Amino acid sequence: MKEKYTSFKQFYPYYLLEHVNPVCRKLHFLGTLGVIILIIISFFNTSFLLLVPLCGYGFAWIGHFFFEKNQPATFKHPMYSLIGDWVMFKDIIIGKELLNPNLTKGNSNEKN
Repeated sequence: MKEKYTSFKQFYPYYLLEHVNPVCRKLHFLGTLGVIILIIISFFNTSFLLLVPLCGYGFAWIGHFFFEKNQPATFKHPMYSLIGDWVMFKDIIIGKELLNPNLTKGNSNEKN
């Protein structure tokens, strides 16, 4: 049965639970970073925009299918999932989330 979320605030904890494997999170992070880089490059060559979905979804889906071993939230909640990718990316950058969620903030000095 499909979960009903009436707000992104309700959805985001579910999104994070679907991304607990550190390799999956790292692949999401790299895919989102790649999207940013491709968008910047596309200012000089617009054909690079064609690679944006491949980069964004490719890295994420490899993470889900081979490491997380679950179905990407994109299939059930496409808009919230897209927002979740960007929020998790931002949260990792500012230190609110870890690349390896299995570590606690206290021992986050360990290798991610």
